[in-house]
Amino acid sequence: MTAGSPWFRATNLPEDEQEPAPPQTEAIPEYEETAYPYQQQYAYEYEPIPEAVAPQEAYQAPEAVPSQEPYEAPYEPRDETMALRAMEPGGAPETAVTPLPGPGRAERRRAAKGKGKGRRGGSPSAPDSETPDAPAAPMSRVEARRAARAARDSVGVVASRVVGELFITFGVVMLLFVTYQLWWTNVRADQQANQAKGQIEDSWNKGRAPGAFEPGQGFAIMYIPKLDVVVPVAEGINKPKVLDRGMVGHYSEGSLKTAMPADKQGNFAVAGHRNTHGEPFRYINQLEPGDPIVVETQDAYYTYEMASILPQTAPSNVSVIDPVPKQSGFKGPGRYITLTTCTPEFTSTYRMIVWGKMVEERPRSKGKPDALLG
Repeated sequence: MTAGSPWFRATNLPEDEQEPAPPQTEAIPEYEETAYPYQQQYAYEYEPIPEAVAPQEAYQAPEAVPSQEPYEAPYEPRDETMALRAMEPGGAPETAVTPLPGPGRAERRRAAKGKGKGRRGGSPSAPDSETPDAPAAPMSRVEARRAARAARDSVGVVASRVVGELFITFGVVMLLFVTYQLWWTNVRADQQANQAKGQIEDSWNKGRAPGAFEPGQGFAIMYIPKLDVVVPVAEGINKPKVLDRGMVGHYSEGSLKTAMPADKQGNFAVAGHRNTHGEPFRYINQLEPGDPIVVETQDAYYTYEMASILPQTAPSNVSVIDPVPKQSGFKGPGRYITLTTCTPEFTSTYRMIVWGKMVEERPRSKGKPDALLG
């Protein structure tokens, strides 16, 4: 039975059913009813503590001071706001985020399994796809050697690189060679030809007696007015000494020996470059019948008129410089001129031949011929 219940008190039961009264102890003052309706006045009873268990005096609760005002919970100020909070000196704000715990057992197993795969044959430096932040496992000595060997270029790559560099070098060399052939040889040959022309004119002014000329020695000057060509003529057709120096060479040796302009009969045959080294005969294919070709010597001007052209023939066809060339159209002995050069351009596969016939011999004392004055 509840001693404090107002409905079930011992005094309300019959005498035979009433419980014996408990031993009287010092009652604790009851609490007066406060503003809270659910609070009731309760009396607490304390039994004395046996001396064997607690030799000290029995505990007696202090007298309670009845409250005269309604109960209120102590006020605790809380800044429940969505604004930012400044960091207080000596500590973090109340809303500091607690760090999450580390990876669990399953994550650690997956990370260990990924490391094992990398060490058995996978990429040792690549992290596991499921754990991108896991550190790479250190490589063993064998794996380090294997990785270093794989980083080296293969034989095929090295060979292709060497071949590529060789091709580039070859291309640069060829470009320089073409530049030398097409540009520098002309510049140098023009300088040498002008120097030879000046030497020829100096010898004429000094009154040198005409006679035999040594190979490579200049003795005449050729004019082709239509092509604006003025080029010295030297003895012989030697390339280094004559042709490559920008001059025109006279066929004057062995079976290829031909007449001189002053001879009363014969074929004065000369050769010259069509491309590079001054290229004096570059455009002789543009000559037409009747175009003048003038040869100036120490004594006279010899004027020829272009008669015919052979666009292409073999280099071994030496009959083109005969005293009376068979393919020139000339019918008998006379005073002729033959110009020979290479064809097609920039090659020496064939020869191009131009023939002319003398129409005037004019002493230098009488001045230049009309072909040079026009």
